[in-house]
Amino acid sequence: MAQLVTAIIAGVMYEDAEEEAVRLRRSIRQRTAAIRRRTERRRAILACLAELDQGPVRMYAQLNDQVSILATFFSGAEVKPAFRLSRNSITMLLQMLPREKSHGWSHELEVLVTLYWLACGASYRVTSNVFSIPLATVCRIVHRVVDDMMTILPRVIHFPRAEEMAEVGAGFAQLANHEAFRAAAGAIDGCHIRIVPPAEPQKRSYINRKLFPSIILQGMCDAKGSFLDVYIGQPGSVHDALVLRRSPMYSQALYPPAGYFLLGDGGYPCLQRPVAIMTPYRQPVASQVEGRYNRHHARARNVIERTFGILKTRWRSIFLRALEIRPVFAPKVVGACCVLHNICVAAHDILEEEQEQDEGEMAEVPDGRDGPGNAEGDERGLSGREVRGHLAAQLSAPQDLPACLGEHDNI
Repeated sequence: MAQLVTAIIAGVMYEDAEEEAVRLRRSIRQRTAAIRRRTERRRAILACLAELDQGPVRMYAQLNDQVSILATFFSGAEVKPAFRLSRNSITMLLQMLPREKSHGWSHELEVLVTLYWLACGASYRVTSNVFSIPLATVCRIVHRVVDDMMTILPRVIHFPRAEEMAEVGAGFAQLANHEAFRAAAGAIDGCHIRIVPPAEPQKRSYINRKLFPSIILQGMCDAKGSFLDVYIGQPGSVHDALVLRRSPMYSQALYPPAGYFLLGDGGYPCLQRPVAIMTPYRQPVASQVEGRYNRHHARARNVIERTFGILKTRWRSIFLRALEIRPVFAPKVVGACCVLHNICVAAHDILEEEQEQDEGEMAEVPDGRDGPGNAEGDERGLSGREVRGHLAAQLSAPQDLPACLGEHDNI
């Protein structure tokens, strides 16, 4: 009986050992096959890389003729309704952006995808459906092209050269209808861009005085409405005067050159240095001289308001509703829109400003309210009130004396 039990136990143990051996052999075969597949993939990848090194990048994405928006662009039809830019402006942008890519996507296709993304309000899903491109690919394309636009921003948005200052001043003299403003070198103002804010506690710093979250675009333009400088990204709770002090233009005294000044509204201090800024007199004005100065000043300074209006008209979905993108990416998108604005101005592709005012527009009125902008440059030696007084006196002085008054020696 004991021998029978021993034989049975030995048989069971033998069967278990045999099954374990089968499992081990199967596992070894699977691992060997996986190693072989990985080796073949590595060899194929190395072969492709070697082929790419020997020749130009081959396109792995081809244009789909069935996509209507691409057929419209490449057929020569009108593209402004879809992309908010004329064909000349798009061509100029294509020439300015870097073309060297480490992949096979078409340069024109990437730019068109990004322009449509801006035109439809930064919607990745809508752009993906229109171009029949995967959503993740649209996201990568948009970020890549916006980064490329940031690289050309210094070429498109820059201060005028010394020999161009006379032309800039002549433009503001024509706007103000007086030669006293020939020393104006630009008009400056701030614009609030709605965003979806980050979570608390950072959210509080983005809430502006209109009680909605935003970032600030500080823009400076010439008499033609072309941006000379932009500073983007300060939280909406920051006052215009503090945004100015934080900007590189002010902290490094980059502009305007000596003998010239900027035109700002009542949200800015009246300064002589480090950056000369002329602001209007506070209401109510003390004399007709101050009132006359304010009228001419407003005529010249309003060009920056019109520039913001044109920017909002072209990119309504970006500037008139909350940007549903990360706050760290929003300044780049706004900067890209400013780059496109200057390209359109250079290409004479101008949209008429709509008179409709966004409820988020932060128009500063020089009414004497307390705030950083009403300091009037009270630091000793920085105030521009004396220069402003000379301007006001020059505006009220008669242009030509009557002939009869010229006969008297005391005139």
